[in-house]
Amino acid sequence: MAGAEGSTGRQSELEPVVSLVDVLEEDEELENEACAVLGGSDSEKCSYSQGSVKRQALYACSTCTPEGEEPAGICLACSYECHGSHKLFELYTKRNFRCDCGNSKFKNLECKLFPDKAKVNSGNKYNDNFFGLYCVCKRPYPDPEDEHLGAIPPESGDFQEMVCQACMKRCSFLWAYAAQWAVTKIPAEDDALVRNVDGIGDQDVTKSENGNHQDSTLKEDVPVHGKDAIKEVKAEQNNEPCTSSSSESDLQTVFKNQSLNTESQSGCKLLELKAKQFIKKDTATYWPLNWRSKLCTCQDCMKMYGDLDVLFLTDEYDTVLAYENKGKIDQATDRRDPLMDTLNSMNRVQQVELICEYNDLKTELKDYLKRFADEGTVVKREDIQQFFEEFQSKKRRRVDGMQYYCS
Repeated sequence: MAGAEGSTGRQSELEPVVSLVDVLEEDEELENEACAVLGGSDSEKCSYSQGSVKRQALYACSTCTPEGEEPAGICLACSYECHGSHKLFELYTKRNFRCDCGNSKFKNLECKLFPDKAKVNSGNKYNDNFFGLYCVCKRPYPDPEDEHLGAIPPESGDFQEMVCQACMKRCSFLWAYAAQWAVTKIPAEDDALVRNVDGIGDQDVTKSENGNHQDSTLKEDVPVHGKDAIKEVKAEQNNEPCTSSSSESDLQTVFKNQSLNTESQSGCKLLELKAKQFIKKDTATYWPLNWRSKLCTCQDCMKMYGDLDVLFLTDEYDTVLAYENKGKIDQATDRRDPLMDTLNSMNRVQQVELICEYNDLKTELKDYLKRFADEGTVVKREDIQQFFEEFQSKKRRRVDGMQYYCS
């Protein structure tokens, strides 16, 4: 018996014990995650008719477009209806994308929901994600390890968005903002490229043998003012060594151009930040909530965003958080309580009877489970089955013993 008890004890230790509250909380968490990712997308209609959707849940079908073929993306509805039994890569959400399902990239498949599609969607953008890989490190996508992003995420997890190292390199203006607002501040390091140290241009900061810093200033980024500016302009124009003599007209022209340039740059947040010390690194960055609201929206910066094709940074509804919140709101609006639906389909007498039955079940189940909680024992499947059998038996006895009177 001792051996049997020991065996039973070891078995119970190996079996995970989960409370009903844990199950309900996990179920609610999974439901909220699904609402966040999928709630903003239509699960029944192909999104092709909407054109390039601002942001939607997307999938890539490895069965139809394997590696070596042209990349393609499909919407949520098509992933259910046209690719239900296929191997899919979940791409989470992507912006400005039009569903490819059934177009010329799919050799042997016609879209069941919207077959009349153009051969290709020229506005779509693709990367290695569509073949199940990250675009920088080529590791499997998604990947439980985060180091491949070029930076380890903050331990606190207190960040809202991540900008990968490739995008930081392409949009290098973000480094000026990162120094002030990124979740993990980028400290000045000896081997980093430091911008605008003491108001002077880009510098490679290195240490000399005696430990002092030596600056190798990039000439093209050094700001010049006054007569020095005039000398440099004259030298560049004439391709000759600069001198201290300048004509009155040259002086007027230079100062007029400087004045116009200053006026066009006034009020630019980016220029103010560039006047401070910051560095550039080959790494990803992590950003807090609402960091995009800090970005400058002056005319010059808006033009720069357009040239870099990142105008979406100034759109408050572009973020994944905004998309997720929209999904949750839409789902909450559409979500219907089955109990209320049932009640609405009944007459008054039936409604009262159902409510009484519900209250009886709730009270008896609570009392039944409380015994297990007080004793510290685990509720098993057979315990729940036994409860409902006894509950139904009590219900039948109540109904059979009920007396009816004519009024």
